[in-house]
Amino acid sequence: MTATRTRKPGAFGRVLLSLGLGVSLIGLVAATPAGAAGTPNYPVSYSFLTEAALSASAGPYASPPGANIWSCKPSVAHPDPVILVHGLLANENDNWQTFAPLLADNGYCVFALTYGNDLSSQPPLDFIGGLIPMKQSALVLGAFVDKVLAATGAVEVDLVGHSEGATMPYWYLKFDGGAAKVAHMVGLAPAVHGTALTGPAIVDELVSAIGLSPIEAALISPVCGACVDFQPTSVFIQRLDANGVAVPGVVYTQIMTRYDELVLPYTSGIVVAPNSTNIVVQDQCPLDFSDHLELGSDPVAARDVLNALDPAHAQPVPCLPVLPLVGP
Repeated sequence: MTATRTRKPGAFGRVLLSLGLGVSLIGLVAATPAGAAGTPNYPVSYSFLTEAALSASAGPYASPPGANIWSCKPSVAHPDPVILVHGLLANENDNWQTFAPLLADNGYCVFALTYGNDLSSQPPLDFIGGLIPMKQSALVLGAFVDKVLAATGAVEVDLVGHSEGATMPYWYLKFDGGAAKVAHMVGLAPAVHGTALTGPAIVDELVSAIGLSPIEAALISPVCGACVDFQPTSVFIQRLDANGVAVPGVVYTQIMTRYDELVLPYTSGIVVAPNSTNIVVQDQCPLDFSDHLELGSDPVAARDVLNALDPAHAQPVPCLPVLPLVGP
């Protein structure tokens, strides 16, 4: 295993952010190749900054392109619908501008939910998700899985999550009966063993990255039960880790980046089990400098996700320069 890393982003990261703000909308949206007749061909962004701009233009209450088409019926090639599970302070729209259209273009029925948000808050704060304790959010996820199964007639679903969405579902699988309903669990930047960056600090780091105001940050921090759960010593993490994270019946894939500034150390996402695969994107591509947020838009990680969901038709993982937040 590679050495762990605990430093926070410094001046180099801030320079890259400034650069990204200037070029994020230039040449960073690519259309996927046309598929078979009747297959969607949504444009796919591989940049977190472009993803943020696209989701902002649609508004927080929209579904990402290709997702939540409730009339969708799974194909023989892809019988399991894919449910996308967002991260802390995110929602179903802003977290999945890359993977929702990408998966739809590849023939999947795609669904996304917002969980852990305070519906009593004033818009748009009512659509900032992932705040409540993760055990409660796992119940929301379970209800959504049941809704998708009922609508599609599928026997199982696949889960693809990012950050908290790559942590909370492991509780659902282990303790809430999810293992009987889920075939694949694919996690981007998971923190199943906790992170050294917890509590208000993790909110502050995310706030600085996604541009919430100080007033919004002050309103969020006291009500972030999930932030407490991320502590390695929390009851949530201790129970999740006890006797192993993975359970039989589910195929697990964890995808990590060495440049993760929120999951510290980044190896906190590793799950050791016979039915688990752990991938560090830099082991495949040293040119990939994705940080925590960009990993949810990374074209290198995107191929890993597609391969994990359909290993019988796995394709080579590309290697190309990918910058934090900016992408390729």
